[in-house]
Amino acid sequence: MSQITPVNISIINATTVLNDSEIRPVVEALQKQVSNDFRPVWGIDAKLNFIPGTVSPPEGTWWLAILDDSDQAGALGYHDLTPDGLPIGKVFAGTDLKYGLTWSVTASHELLEMLADPNINLSVLVQTAANAGTLYAYEVCDACESDGDGYEIGIVRVSDFVFPSWFEDFRTKGSTQFDQLNHIQSPLQLLSGGYIGAFDVTSGSGWHQVTAEKRPASPMSRGNVGTRRERRATPRYQWLTSRPHKEIMARAEQYRERVEHMSARLVAA
Repeated sequence: MSQITPVNISIINATTVLNDSEIRPVVEALQKQVSNDFRPVWGIDAKLNFIPGTVSPPEGTWWLAILDDSDQAGALGYHDLTPDGLPIGKVFAGTDLKYGLTWSVTASHELLEMLADPNINLSVLVQTAANAGTLYAYEVCDACESDGDGYEIGIVRVSDFVFPSWFEDFRTKGSTQFDQLNHIQSPLQLLSGGYIGAFDVTSGSGWHQVTAEKRPASPMSRGNVGTRRERRATPRYQWLTSRPHKEIMARAEQYRERVEHMSARLVAA
């Protein structure tokens, strides 16, 4: 096999709900998943580096930021690119914990999808007629994203992911392997709780979610601000660059000092 140059990715602790010791084992498991499971199938590798919240990530690296809530991602301002204009993934650990979901599965999901489609602009056309068809988003974990469909690496649960064959509609049922755990038996099949972004070329009605249950997508899959689903529907020229990490941390410290000062004034009053 030819040499594959790994992508350098900084996994940043920018959350208040997890400490460094809880995140480090997940980073180690994600490294094993990428190098042992994902790389042989997709031909993409990554070198993951854990970055504590007090440390600036190295220049020129992609980011995977572990944040609190999807409606409180102020640490990165809902932005879409690193200060170097490179890809960034976001894991809302606080939201996961709030809904009883496994944040390490979300981290695995976002990491693998960022590696497969870093610019969030790839899709596959399934053509049904000369001027008709459907574009399917090149997202590798959405179809099998449920916690229950994941698997363990050591004690860390990670996301299942589809193979390139999942996007090949000429494949027949059971003709090849379509996902890491072999849960999926046909191309474009969605497991329970799974979904995929689709764009009807004929109507040009824009992106929408197709779900396994044939009903509207749940709030968790509709694309909260900052998620890949939200960004896929946003023109790239509207994406913004994240602020440098030192500035983010300095602003956070200023905010804490201001809150402490106001609290002290209230107590004194």
